[in-house]
Amino acid sequence: MSTADAPAAKLRLDKWLWFARFFKTRSLAATRVAAGDVRVNGDRVTKRATNISAGDTLTFAQGDTVRVIRVLGIGTRRGPAPEAQALYDDLTPAAPPLKDKPPENPAYEGKGRPTKRDRRKADLSRARHLE
Repeated sequence: MSTADAPAAKLRLDKWLWFARFFKTRSLAATRVAAGDVRVNGDRVTKRATNISAGDTLTFAQGDTVRVIRVLGIGTRRGPAPEAQALYDDLTPAAPPLKDKPPENPAYEGKGRPTKRDRRKADLSRARHLE
């Protein structure tokens, strides 16, 4: 059998997501797949053991962003980050720039706990009002 006849290398989806360092543990990756949070080539997947190969496109939420990933290779181990980044091509669209600046911290408006001087003034005004 020649290499052209050999089947393409495949790997379980949860294992690949863990190899590529999208999830800290394999059980976290398996849980997300089982919950139906991952799509392979546009189809929702709930089987952890779904086989993926190079060329497949994965879509899943990670934090506040939706990641779109094209699988470039199947890893043999969970190695360092540069090795993991070589396994995929990130197709995630860039986040739109913020139109407005984020709000600044509120300025002091004279509110909050009164000072000793403020309390004395308030006490004097109450005492005059009661007379």
